[in-house]
Amino acid sequence: MTQRQKRVILIAASVFVAVWVVAITGFVLARNAKVTVEKVASSLKETDLANLSAEERAKRLKKLASMLNALGYQDRRKARIDEEWSRLFKEMTDAEKAQFLEDTLPTGFKQMMTAFEEMPVDKRQKAISEAVKRMKKAREEGEPTSLDGSKGKRAGRDPELTPELQEKVVKMGLNSFYKDSSAQTKAELAPFMEELQKTMENGRLFRR
Repeated sequence: MTQRQKRVILIAASVFVAVWVVAITGFVLARNAKVTVEKVASSLKETDLANLSAEERAKRLKKLASMLNALGYQDRRKARIDEEWSRLFKEMTDAEKAQFLEDTLPTGFKQMMTAFEEMPVDKRQKAISEAVKRMKKAREEGEPTSLDGSKGKRAGRDPELTPELQEKVVKMGLNSFYKDSSAQTKAELAPFMEELQKTMENGRLFRR
């Protein structure tokens, strides 16, 4: 084998190794950058608003909102059961709660509320009942695992819409109910509202 052939083989091998290094690095970076339920739980647990300045609080809440928005529907539902959300919302000001809720509204949420307003009362009741049923089923079938990965009792639970609130939503409509609710109530009902949106987008119950 000539010196030139050896040099060509060495260059080819170097290029091959370099390509693999870039590919592996990209894979590792992509995997680490992907938002997961566990990462949201960890960031949530590490957030202590009392020890942050106003600017730092805003940045941290924006980061949590972005992480929550990056999750798919099922993972977003899992992330919301963490009892740390209750602790965090107690630390927020009313303005911070309102902004956080605005930042985490799912796509099409406002259109869903408008569509709900246009539905007759019986269809509203059917949509709410179906959403409540879906939430209960998901809770019953859910893994009994806390968000930090440990086995045992779940860290939190999906909130339920009481019969009284269901009747109020049916009669008032979502826009009026949502507008008149406090930031805390909106936060507590957010998982249900998303479930209702999913139910309405599904649309099967309206084809009967």
